Formats: sequence, structure tokens, C-alpha cells
Amino acid sequence: MLAGAIALVAAAGLTACGDDGGSAGSGSDGGQIELTIGTFTEFGYEDLLKEYEDLNPNIKITHHKTGQGGPYHQQLLTKLAANSGLEDVVAIEEGHLPDVLDKPHLFNNLADIGPSDVKPERWLDWKYEAGTAKDGTWVGYGTDIGPLAMCYRKDLLEAAGLPSDPEAVKPLFESWESYFEAGDTYVEKTGKAWFDSTSQIFNAMQNQLDVGYVDEDNKLTLESNQDIRDNWDQVTAAGNRGQTAKLVAFSPEWNNGFKQGAFATKTCPSWMLGVVKEQAGPENAGKWAVTDAFPGGGGNWGGSFLAVPKQSQHPKEAAELAAWLTAPEQQIKAFQKTGNFPSQVDALEEPQLLDFTNDYFGNVKVGTLFAAQAQKVEKAQFKGPGDGKIQENATSPALQAVEKGKSPEDGWEQAVEAAKRIAG
Repeated sequence: MLAGAIALVAAAGLTACGDDGGSAGSGSDGGQIELTIGTFTEFGYEDLLKEYEDLNPNIKITHHKTGQGGPYHQQLLTKLAANSGLEDVVAIEEGHLPDVLDKPHLFNNLADIGPSDVKPERWLDWKYEAGTAKDGTWVGYGTDIGPLAMCYRKDLLEAAGLPSDPEAVKPLFESWESYFEAGDTYVEKTGKAWFDSTSQIFNAMQNQLDVGYVDEDNKLTLESNQDIRDNWDQVTAAGNRGQTAKLVAFSPEWNNGFKQGAFATKTCPSWMLGVVKEQAGPENAGKWAVTDAFPGGGGNWGGSFLAVPKQSQHPKEAAELAAWLTAPEQQIKAFQKTGNFPSQVDALEEPQLLDFTNDYFGNVKVGTLFAAQAQKVEKAQFKGPGDGKIQENATSPALQAVEKGKSPEDGWEQAVEAAKRIAG
């Protein structure tokens, strides 16, 4: 991955950071310490938190889990502003991380309070750098990353006379041009949608650019970056040709769309595998497949960090928990449960990861597949403050408006105006 980082330099081995489980709570008075951790959607931590409590009898953990990332991060920023109510350990998604890095004084520097054997070399270079504020504060330990692949329904492609084998489909997904061309064929043959929503496709395209919605000077890029507009025009045109199922991601209708075969392809960062399996259900096992081809060569969509706010009453113990959860062994376990792909250098060489197969997707070696996709990412996209809000509250609603009949041009103006309000 990555900017030379996946030259896979040797990091501190898999035994680093509290792997013996005995360090948490050290230096306390020996009484039980209560820690809280806040996450959203699926981090795969439920069993791991119980394991940590077993390893550290003086630690009691309460897990606050929110269903969707948008409301979670809005609450997080509200609690930060009020300087009250935050958990000891908080998860932060990469799209919302800039809003946190802009306030490093509200977080503990993990370089100061974290276990001494947890070094930046544990992570891919760009993942570590993404969690560090401009003033040098190490705000967040990296959890997962989201290397992109393509998921698709084999039976639906076959019904349209398209190839369905994971190798044979690669030409369809070689570029965005070939992807949308295949979509036209699919729509013509079946009369059904090729993908779930224009906003999901647009988000994947956007995440392939070097700079997100806000640049390093905190300036909005929608009007200045022609690539964003070109992506907009391309995806809305495909949508208007019948390729979109017009579903809002993570809505009940979208969830049901997996079961009903409402669309044939799905942009699949690694964490999406768990979503597909859960929503499509056991009745569709073996119908879904995943290939390491992706239009434009790949990219990263998603991934999070664990941070310790200054509000924590037990910052040292909180940092020890966060460090343990983001150790390679634990992140591999989380991947095996949810598909969240590890960001730790050592994890990417582990047979436990590389040999891991997913029976729901035809017993493909998803560990090896996503490790290869990860290596196509050269650096993290720069995201300025408000990036995640722009995606959720500007471009996605505007694309949904286009799906409901608004012209692509008017939709673009809606997105730009909403983004301006968010960016201030």
C-alpha cells in the first residue's frame, strides 16, 4: 500500500502491545476500572472486548454502538463541543477524521499516553499519517482500511449473457467506461438496474482522487476540480440510462434490495462483504461473488481510528485498550468476523489473513484478494474539515434528487450550494 509502506517493513512483531493482556490498568490502585468505548456500524469488537475483560479482570468495558456513522459522528462533535459525554475510547471514520484532527487539543496524544512498544511502524505509513494532526498530535490508532473490489451476482450476470467467473468478469470492471458499458448491456437484456445507487458509485469514484472535497488550504474543491464534475456527469448519465436502482444506502429498501436482486453489482470495500452477507441472507449464499478487478485500478473507501478524548478519566488504560484492539492479531479476528481489513503491516503477511476464505462468496481467498487490492493504494486521499458531511449532506442528497427526476445540472448546483454551506 502503499507509498512504499508495503514494502512491508518489519514492524514490532505480533506480540507487541499488551498481547500478554497483563498491562491494562497497571499503575492503578488495584480496584476495578470502568471503561467505555463508542463505535458505529460493525467493528467486530463484541467478542474481543469480552476477551480483553477476561485478560484484565480489573477492567470492565461498556460498549456503546450506533447503527450509522453519520448520526454517530454528529453526536461525537456535539459532545466534543460541550466537553462532556464522550466515551474513554471513540471510533472515528476517515471521512470525519479531519473534523477531529482540527481539534487536537481535545484529544490525548497517543505518543505520550500509549504503550511504549506501540510505534508508528505498526501501521501502513499512510494510515499512521492520516491519524496525526498538523501539530504532531497522534490522535488515532488505525483500525481498518477499505481497499476496493467489486461484488456481483453471478446468476444475474449469467441471465444477461455476461460472464460470471471472477476471472472472466475482469474486463467488465477494468475501467469506469467498461463498467458503465456493461451496465448498458445488462439493462438492455434484463430491464433491471446494474448498481444500487449513483451516490454509492460516485463515492467510490471520488475516493480514487488525490484530494477530497476540501483541499489542504481548507478550500472547497467541487468547482475547481474538473475530475469531480466529470465523475458526476458520467455517473448521472449512467443512472439516467436505467443503471441505478435508486436506493438510499443503508435504508430498509436498500437492505431488502440485496435479498430481491434489485441490482447486479456492488462497489465492495472489504467491510462491505459483511453487509452483503447480512442483508442478502442465507438464501443467496453462493450467488454473490467478488473479484479483485475494480474500475480505475482500485482505491480506498473507509477505515477508522480509535482515539482517547481528554475527557477520559482513565486515559492510560483507555489507550492500552485501543492499542490492544488495533494490534494485528485482534484486527485479523475482526476481519474474519466482519470483513474490516487490517491496516497493520504485520497483519498483511499473516497466513491467518491471506488464507482466510469466505464461503458466502464461493470460498474465495478474500484475505489474499484484498491484500492485493490494498497494494494498489499509493497514499491516503487528503480530506479536509467537513469532507464527510459534504458526502452525506451535499453530494448524496443531490444525486438522490437526480434519481428522482432533477436534471444532472440542477443536481450539481444543489450539491455545490449545500457544500458551500457546510464548508463555511
